[in-house]
Amino acid sequence: MPNPVAINQSNKTAGFRYDNEKIVDMKDLQQEINRLKREKAVYKAQSRMLEHFVSIARDSVDKKMIRATLQKTIDVSIELTGAEKGSLFLLDENGVVIESMLTRTQATPEECQKLVGTVLNKGLAGWVRHHCNIADGNCKLAYVPDIQKDERWLTLPGQPYQVRSALTVPIIRKKRLFGLLTLIHSRPDYFDPESIELIEMAAVQIGVVLENATLYAKLEESYRRITCAKNEIEIYSGALDFEMKKGRKIQLDFLPEKIPKIPGWEIETFFHPAIQVSGDFYDVFELPSSHLGLVLADVCDKGIGAALFMALFRSLIRVYTFSHEALSGPSYKAMWSCELNVLKAIDDTNAYIARHHEKLGMFATIFAGVLNLSNGELTYINAGHEPPLILSDAGKIQMLPPTGPAVGLLPKMNFPSCRAHIDPGDTLIAYTDGVTEANSPANKILGRKRLHLALSKRFSSICETIDQIKRETFAHMGSATQNDDITLLCVRRKNILF
Repeated sequence: MPNPVAINQSNKTAGFRYDNEKIVDMKDLQQEINRLKREKAVYKAQSRMLEHFVSIARDSVDKKMIRATLQKTIDVSIELTGAEKGSLFLLDENGVVIESMLTRTQATPEECQKLVGTVLNKGLAGWVRHHCNIADGNCKLAYVPDIQKDERWLTLPGQPYQVRSALTVPIIRKKRLFGLLTLIHSRPDYFDPESIELIEMAAVQIGVVLENATLYAKLEESYRRITCAKNEIEIYSGALDFEMKKGRKIQLDFLPEKIPKIPGWEIETFFHPAIQVSGDFYDVFELPSSHLGLVLADVCDKGIGAALFMALFRSLIRVYTFSHEALSGPSYKAMWSCELNVLKAIDDTNAYIARHHEKLGMFATIFAGVLNLSNGELTYINAGHEPPLILSDAGKIQMLPPTGPAVGLLPKMNFPSCRAHIDPGDTLIAYTDGVTEANSPANKILGRKRLHLALSKRFSSICETIDQIKRETFAHMGSATQNDDITLLCVRRKNILF
């Protein structure tokens, strides 16, 4: 065997070697090492991109985050309905409780486990679960106006709170029961049809969140196995995109199902979300004494967070509007009562969002108005929103500029109202900044000037007006990616000739 000590000292940098063949092998090995280093660098870059992509998902499956979300769901439900307490159970595919927030908050883990089993076996939540047949589409809420007259309610030993009326709502997404939400009050017959309908609507949104959380959990598992499952990453990413598209459709269903048909008036809307789920929403609802409520809003940010706040903003405005109506009493004049209800609802919504969600920094620009259908008088608040337009029959444009700041920034903000008038032949055009800030391939926005120019002619119908705005916006965008939601709410007073 050759002596390693006899190696030529001028070649020490190549390491110990015995012949020319070994020198070639060392060079090949160095090349292989360099190739592996490059692949490792690519792998790390891919991992960082994936980590950024699923960061929201990683938070959503965190135990503390889930419990905080459950508690916030209960808090919002109590705030909206005036209930005194609530509980929430999350179920897996087999109907087993995977997480819960109980009314009895001070119970030990052992007590919680026993209470959950008892309630889901003999209580109202258990009654809803046992009678829920999702395959047949038969899974309804249970309302107990007075627990003393309904055996479905189970009074637990040592119960530290008083209950007289109770409501349990199933949280359903397609053919899966995700959870059970129960609200209680110490007065009998407390929950009215409006509050029950509101909670049913909220349950739909909760179901969307839970369904997406399931997908995120799977995506997180894919993230942990990235070293041996790169192909699965693409599958889950595609699945996420598919779920986001489903989320958009669900959000469309959350908007008003039907727009009121008012003699002498035309009302039309257009909603075109961007790639992600939307933070835009609109609402149209009839009020007493021939008045109409109009709302168009744009929640800051995009994605799931904006979509959830969209649902919260819309629900708050609705519930505050109709709660004020109930409290206004006969002493108010009809028109003043309607205006007060809607405009006061903006104040209350701002206070709630700023007080309860200050750390998240969420806000919305909102145009909210009350239209007197008898004479065309419009009383409105423009809370930092794009100025709506009143387009006359002759093509003249009147802007309704902001009257106050965006909603949700600070708890004590003033939202003064203004008045305008819609004459026969006039059209009110409210829109979100997805129209005026639509980007062209050359990175130029549409702008208000071009929008106004496109409207400077006579239109025979409200549909023709909306079509003109759509044509101008999408023609300007061309092949550019839509980076914001496009929403329109238009009201036209017919030009009736006698």
